[in-house]
Amino acid sequence: MPDPITPPPLLGQSAEFLATLDTVSAVAAMDRPTLIVGERGAGKELIAGRLHFLSPRWAGKYITVNCAALSEDLLESELFGHESGAFTGASRRHEGRFERANGGTLFLDEIASASLRVQEKILRVVEYGEFERVGGEKTLHCNVRIIGAANTDLPALAKAGKFRADLLDRLAFEVITLPPLRARWEDIPILAQHFATAMARELGEDRFAGFGREGMRILMEYDWPGNVRELKSAVERAVARQIRQGQTRNPLNQIILDPFASPWRPQTARDEQTAQSPQEVAPPTPKDDETPFGVQVSRLEVQLLRAALEKENGHQGRAAKRLGLSYDQLRHYMRKHHIKPQKS
Repeated sequence: MPDPITPPPLLGQSAEFLATLDTVSAVAAMDRPTLIVGERGAGKELIAGRLHFLSPRWAGKYITVNCAALSEDLLESELFGHESGAFTGASRRHEGRFERANGGTLFLDEIASASLRVQEKILRVVEYGEFERVGGEKTLHCNVRIIGAANTDLPALAKAGKFRADLLDRLAFEVITLPPLRARWEDIPILAQHFATAMARELGEDRFAGFGREGMRILMEYDWPGNVRELKSAVERAVARQIRQGQTRNPLNQIILDPFASPWRPQTARDEQTAQSPQEVAPPTPKDDETPFGVQVSRLEVQLLRAALEKENGHQGRAAKRLGLSYDQLRHYMRKHHIKPQKS
C-alpha cells in the first residue's frame, strides 16, 4: 500500500475561498472530467492537484501538461505518444501522457490552446478511453480522469467554433470557477505573510519582522490582476530588497508593484500604457441584456455603497453598520470602486 499523499497546501479564510475548497472536496470524489476556470495566477494548478489527491485515484499517477507551451504536433505526440519513425527524429517509441497517467489523473492546463485536431482525439479518450499513438495503427486503451483548466471563456470559444462544443460538454461535468484575489481580500495578509516568511528563510533570515501599516495598505488597495502569483512575486521581491539593504529588523513598508517602473523606461511603453489606462479610457457600456453577471454585481455594489453613505451623511462607520459590513470591509469596497470618502 503506498504512503498517504497530502493535498498541496492552500491558504485562506475568506468565505469565497472556503466555499471553493468545499466544492473541490465534493467534486474530488466524482470520477468524472472536471474543468477549472479562473484568471491567471488564481491557483488553478493547486486546485487540480488537490482534486487528484483527494480523489479515489490518489495513489495513481498525477501527470500534467501545459497545452499552451507546445506546438500542435508536439502536443499531440506528448499526449498520445508516437511510434518509432512516425516523423523525423522519432528514433524510438514514445509513451504519451495518457498512457503514463493510466489509472490516475491527467491535468491539461490551458486546454483552450489545444488545436481542434488534438481536441478531437481528446474527446475520443473521454468518450471511449481509446486512442492511437502518432504513426501507429494499434488502438490503445486507458483509464484516466481528465482535469482541464482555462483562463478564458470556453463557452464563447465553442460558440465561435474555436473550441469543440462536444468536448466542452463532456469536460464540463463539473466546473469549478476560482474567485480572483481581489474578491477574497481577507486572504491577502495571510498569503503575504506566508510568502514573506518563506522568502526570508530562503535567504537565511531567522524571522520576518512583518509588514508596516503603509506596506499592508499598498497590498490591500491593489487589484492584483495577476492574483496570487503576482502577490507572491511582489512580496518576495520586497523582502529580498529589504534584506539586501540590511533593514530586516524594521517592518516592511516598501512594496514595488511594478518592477519595470523607471524614469528610463522606453517612451513607447509609457505612451501605450497611458493610452490604454482604464482611468482615462472608459469601457463601452453594454446593453442590459448583454451585461455580464460580474458587471451587474459591481453596479449593485456601487449603488448600495453610495446610498448608505448618503443616508448616513458620509459617516463610514454608520454606513458599514447599515450594510451589515465591518468598517474594513466597507473601506475595501470603497477602494475597489474608487468611491472617495465624503465629508461628514
